Amino acid sequence: MKKLLALFVFLTPTTASFADINHSIQNVVSVSTLGASSTSNRVGTTFSASGTNVTPTANEAAGGIGTLDLTDAQITNGVPTIDSTTTYAVTTAGDAWSVSESFIQGDTIPTSFLGTTVTNGVVPALPIFGDTTTVSGGDIGTTAMTMDSGGAMTVNLSATGAGVTAQMSSTVKLEID
Repeated sequence: MKKLLALFVFLTPTTASFADINHSIQNVVSVSTLGASSTSNRVGTTFSASGTNVTPTANEAAGGIGTLDLTDAQITNGVPTIDSTTTYAVTTAGDAWSVSESFIQGDTIPTSFLGTTVTNGVVPALPIFGDTTTVSGGDIGTTAMTMDSGGAMTVNLSATGAGVTAQMSSTVKLEID
């Protein structure tokens, strides 16, 4: 009888059991700071003149205006000089007249390399050009982040600068199929 019982147990069809259990715990801690950066563009030298009811004269030529002298001898550290002075005479006496001149002196080329230094994520010396965009990075300072077995989180940031971000997250996941 025992042999028959053992044979019966092994030959009995069984049904599949669907009891999948998935359990995961994920803790994420991150601290980040902005990086320091600087972008500088030199501004070029420009000269322009406009007017109504006036006749300009430059280089003894009526109708001429002063120009930028782009010969090598007249460029100092990348900045050209104005070739001649422009004078204006009223064309029709008694009528309204106007004159407008504009001169922008461009940035000189530095005689030594003008590099930007980064110290502890901060840019202490900035380049001096006409078009400059600078981002001073954050200082991470002192950061302490803790998470206990109960899931309680503590973030302590001290002496940090602008641009510092600290994040903590905890995910507990239980799936039963």
